[in-house]
Amino acid sequence: MSSASQVPATEISAPSRHWPGLLLATLGAIAFSGKAIIVKLAYRHDVDAVTLIMYRMLFALPLFLLLSWWAGRGKPALTRRDWIVVLGLGFSGYYLASFLDFAGLQYISASLERLILYLNPTLVLFLGVVLFRKTVNRRQLMALGVSYAGVLLVFGHEIQLVGSHVVLGAALVFGSAVSYALYLAFSGEEVKRLGALRLTGLATTVACVLCIGQFVVLRPMAAAVVAPEVIWLSVLNATLCTFAPVLMVMMAIERIGATMAAQTGMVGPLSTILMGVLILGEPFTGWVAAGTVLVLAGIWLLARAR
Repeated sequence: MSSASQVPATEISAPSRHWPGLLLATLGAIAFSGKAIIVKLAYRHDVDAVTLIMYRMLFALPLFLLLSWWAGRGKPALTRRDWIVVLGLGFSGYYLASFLDFAGLQYISASLERLILYLNPTLVLFLGVVLFRKTVNRRQLMALGVSYAGVLLVFGHEIQLVGSHVVLGAALVFGSAVSYALYLAFSGEEVKRLGALRLTGLATTVACVLCIGQFVVLRPMAAAVVAPEVIWLSVLNATLCTFAPVLMVMMAIERIGATMAAQTGMVGPLSTILMGVLILGEPFTGWVAAGTVLVLAGIWLLARAR
């Protein structure tokens, strides 16, 4: 009998069970990262952030309503407390975070935007210390320092190339990362009550309504007349870069766990930089490469420190 035949069947099949999850996590990270590229392309057609995010959420709304219904089948109705929490999480995690991100992309490159957003685990750690009195060890502090050094490296390089308005763009995107970190910090208990898919569907539905309402209040209806390219880019953003990656990442977590899915998501910043260079013509310099390596290394060190 050969040595291969003596290996237990469970050991042989384990990698094959992981591959679908790894593939889903990778595709989800790449799809998420494509959002910045689509937004930058849309801005070339004389559209503002309020109008652009309205179209994204308008096309995403039916999909997330369907997700909310599907994930909630056979489950108890939401209580008054649940609705209050969902409204708060939808405002912070998907409305405010999305709007600040779209607004910031008017001023900075897609590469810098993705690196700032990838600081999210460090912000969740910081909020845990401030809000829940969690402790931070020396290895975690080192990881934070490495990550922020990478972002500051790219930020300093970009401000020399583009100008001082990079400060505004970086501040807006960083505010987006903080807003989403608040969502993550406070969503844990509600995820246990409602389930991840149901909560995501409901919270994103709230955000869709808020983004559409924001447009109605702040812009005349004539502002909805945009170039056809903006419409098609928004459809692509709503489906391929918003709804699809949510499902892919959730399905990946079911198969390989949250930790491995998060580590696989490190491909996101790399794919954004690559698409930024190939599609948008953004420069790829040694400063961008070094900053990216530092950010990814910091997040990897933070995962190990935990």
